[in-house]
Amino acid sequence: MQKIQIDAAGGYERLRLVEVASPPLRPGQVRVAVRAIGVNFADCAVRMGLYASAKRYVGWPITPGFEVAGTVAEIAPDVADFRVGEPVLALSRFGAYASEVAVPATQVVRYPAAWTPEQAAGFAVPYLTAWYGLCHLAGARRGQVLLVHSAAGGVGQALVQLGKALGCKVIGVVRGAHKLAPVRALGCDAVIDKGAENWLAAVKEAAPDGVDIALDANGVETLGDSYRLLAPAGKLVVYGFATMLSRGGNGRPNWLKLAWTWLRTPRFNPLDLTTENKSVLAFNLSFLFDKTEVLAEALQFLLPLAEAGALKPLATRTFALAQAGEAQRELETGATVGKLVLTVGQ
Repeated sequence: MQKIQIDAAGGYERLRLVEVASPPLRPGQVRVAVRAIGVNFADCAVRMGLYASAKRYVGWPITPGFEVAGTVAEIAPDVADFRVGEPVLALSRFGAYASEVAVPATQVVRYPAAWTPEQAAGFAVPYLTAWYGLCHLAGARRGQVLLVHSAAGGVGQALVQLGKALGCKVIGVVRGAHKLAPVRALGCDAVIDKGAENWLAAVKEAAPDGVDIALDANGVETLGDSYRLLAPAGKLVVYGFATMLSRGGNGRPNWLKLAWTWLRTPRFNPLDLTTENKSVLAFNLSFLFDKTEVLAEALQFLLPLAEAGALKPLATRTFALAQAGEAQRELETGATVGKLVLTVGQ
């Protein structure tokens, strides 16, 4: 089999395509012959050596990636829920940039028949992230006002669609005029291009009483303002720090920028949170793989909505597995819309 291997932290050149033996199939596992692989910002942080769970669970060398789609190639004797050859999507705590993965059966599900493998590969991480932040942590309810940063990206589009499916008013923030139409097409109530107007003033105009839930993976660039935009009893959900990462260039960590953004990152005082009646919630999906009941609950909620068409697969742009570095470079520009996907054997 083939996989992308990273031997040490660094730039895009660290993503090497190597030939290795197929992983052993252990009890309770399913082997998936991979057709497509979702690319996420977390994969870039792994390459840079900045992802805490990668250090905790794997170390170097590491194969990045969390989500794939393909067909069942082999089933452990104690697994009865799948048959060889059927299309599935699968979650993997790292190791997904590969032509095969062997993962617990609890992390494998069938996807809607109308979807392509590329669409299925881009579903799990964005929608699980959206569900966990919006439903599990923030408890979003019908009629609430949501603020979604980076609304044209994978998780952003998932948040917009899930928010609308829950009956919320959704305000999306993007950078770039080319991102406005795709987000509007998802039903977003107001879409703001922060490259062309004062996004903070525009959000206040769209939500004069404040927002009930702000979902922010930008980091220092917007966290403070997101918090200030909250209505009484509002919740800020933090799930990433994208503005800490390099933009373009060689893909290596910019340590001066990291230090400067870390120093400028807002610190939330519990006394202030109490008197202002606001909450700050944060999570990292890669630490939740042991919470099998939570992942099952999420998929049981999301997949019926997807089957019914209330949650649509994200628009994808594909790269060959050997082009993993090119895909990550493109993602880090911040100019992409929807989901980037690696393909195998096509």
